[in-house]
Amino acid sequence: MASWSGSTLLPETEDKAIKELNEIPENRENDIQAIRDMIITRPDIHFTRTDDVFIIRFLRARKFDILEAFKMYAKYYEFRQLKFRALFVHFMASDPDMYQALMDGFPVVLDDTDHLGRKILILNTANWEVWRYQYVQIFRALLLSLEYLIQNEETQVHGFVIVVDWTAFTFKQASRLSLSLMKLTIEGLQDCFPARFSGIHFINQPWYIEAAFTICRPFLKPATKEKIFLHGNNLTTLHTHIHKEILPTELGGLLPAVNIGKFARELLRQNFEINFGVSAPEPRGQSSPTLTRSMSVPLPNENYGNQNGQCNYGNQNGQSNYGNQNGQSNYGNQNGQCDKQDNLEFLLKFD
Repeated sequence: MASWSGSTLLPETEDKAIKELNEIPENRENDIQAIRDMIITRPDIHFTRTDDVFIIRFLRARKFDILEAFKMYAKYYEFRQLKFRALFVHFMASDPDMYQALMDGFPVVLDDTDHLGRKILILNTANWEVWRYQYVQIFRALLLSLEYLIQNEETQVHGFVIVVDWTAFTFKQASRLSLSLMKLTIEGLQDCFPARFSGIHFINQPWYIEAAFTICRPFLKPATKEKIFLHGNNLTTLHTHIHKEILPTELGGLLPAVNIGKFARELLRQNFEINFGVSAPEPRGQSSPTLTRSMSVPLPNENYGNQNGQCNYGNQNGQSNYGNQNGQSNYGNQNGQCDKQDNLEFLLKFD
């Protein structure tokens, strides 16, 4: 079978793909078809994209291990269609809450790549005003941004580096980052997105972020653990990984301060959106509320009708139950457990 001719890689990038990713240009088309032939084994998933350009991302992310690439391909859609589908409803830059997170610099994307060709993303946590939108909107904005950037074949080979600046991050903000949300983020990036993450760098992290990271470590794969670096306030060690010549002054670099809304405006100009064929879950139980502000957090002092100022969604004892007679959250599950398809809905309401 003739080799796939759709690659746009530069010659030097193709050499890197051959050496580091086990990519054999003559075998690309066969490898892609091997992934496509395995789709029949997952009738529970609607693989909305089966084209060559899309599937090659998963092969590169898993170094052309056919089985591992298909596992990620399936997990990608399972995460979006079965487990956390509410996360991907209105998955577009123009969604009000997501757009606000994008405009606040979640993420900032540097114009230039680093000396290894990697795309640099910066998250300045101090920009998150918790009363305006939930953490899940930051996560959605990050995923949408990655979807936009991974379209570039050069980025598929070289990968990403993420810098998280914890300067001025408060304990109040940290209190909104539950273990469930951290596990959601780890699963979404580590197992369910076709990209190479070469490094995740924390700077100026407070003690409670280091404590949270310790709690999250068991959920990280060994290879992922090796790519996370905690620099504290020592930017010199950061610069050994990312050279100062491409970094903004905020990170001790030689370039001007970043324009945090520049990338958001680019996404909006492109009307960038992705349709995974999902719709919002129907509310269950007579007491189920609806999200009225595109999955935004309650406004200050908002209590949804409880006379004592507590959020109860109808429970006479002031507890959240969504219809469970024992005052437990179940979304209609007869066993009093949260159904898998409503995991995100649960996180949105109780984060």
